[in-house]
Amino acid sequence: MIYLDYSATTPVNIKVLKYFEDVSLRYIGNANSIHSLGKNSFKAINSCSKKISSLLKLKDQEIIYTSGATESNNLAIKGIAFKYANQSKQIITTYYEHSSIIASINYMRTLGFKVQIVNSNNKGIVDLEHLKKLINDDTVLVSIGSVNSEIGIRQPINEINKIVKQHKNCIFHCDMTQSIGKERIDLSQIDLISFSAHKFYGIKGVGALIKKNNLQLDPQIHGGKSTTIYRSGTPATPLILSMGKALELMYVNFDKKYNHVAMINKYLRGELEKIKEIKINSTIECLPHILNISIPSFSSKKMVKELAKNDIYISNHTACSSDESKSLAIYALTNDLKLARTSIRISLSYLTTKKEINMLVEQIKRMLKNV
Repeated sequence: MIYLDYSATTPVNIKVLKYFEDVSLRYIGNANSIHSLGKNSFKAINSCSKKISSLLKLKDQEIIYTSGATESNNLAIKGIAFKYANQSKQIITTYYEHSSIIASINYMRTLGFKVQIVNSNNKGIVDLEHLKKLINDDTVLVSIGSVNSEIGIRQPINEINKIVKQHKNCIFHCDMTQSIGKERIDLSQIDLISFSAHKFYGIKGVGALIKKNNLQLDPQIHGGKSTTIYRSGTPATPLILSMGKALELMYVNFDKKYNHVAMINKYLRGELEKIKEIKINSTIECLPHILNISIPSFSSKKMVKELAKNDIYISNHTACSSDESKSLAIYALTNDLKLARTSIRISLSYLTTKKEINMLVEQIKRMLKNV
């Protein structure tokens, strides 16, 4: 099997899986309980939170554990919008966001919120001058992800944050699902940060929303206080602890892992550039873990299915929108419907080898010969 769909989800690290089994048996108490078993679980979660804060170099930020980035994005957008609805009702975003952000913002639109889309340049990067013009006293939230999950477009998060901070009532939310565990970014000044454990070799079903301590949110799941007042329910202690372990393991030989992915991306790009039928959509400035291409003679769905028959696994769009006929992100970037309908995403890992890349390229060549 050749797995090249790491941006959709990663295989769980065997060390994380064994750790999950261990803590599942060790911490059996409900962390909301006041007896000793519950207190032990609660202390373990607090210790995990301190570890995550240290790894991510957080300052004055609270970790709200969720079921994953989709819930975190919903909580961030709806939680802020509902909390401050009496003060301001404008939300700003881009065309390159994950479906959980777009859907949440569109829902708020139905409730009377005004939505503005900030312009991007021909590389998909936010136009900072346009953002300055869009933000006003009625802007409650700017939600812009650090990395687009289909193309790998990196946004200038620190510059965006500085612009938002010039408006005291405006809040900046950043979906960092494709960044956490893959690249180094200063998170200390960002108001709200979303991510999922399964993007960095953790177990599916757990993620987090990191928020500045001085921010208030309207909870989206009600039912009493848990590890935080912003998200009710029995804390998933083993999942939470396993996420901390997965993140810790990602930072072992971190630079070596990143450099390997960058090398593999460069090699893959070079091999694909030799094939005249292929248009590479990801620029060299994109996160190296993602390389998006279009093959106009093949629909994206057909390419994914044909490669899967040969035990090679990639994506057409994001996994959450794989049934769509076209990639909205590619269409926004290229304004070319054919490229948007024939785009595929190859996502890489520090586990990816040149041998796997060679096999992928050879299979694509064989498929093109039969067109």
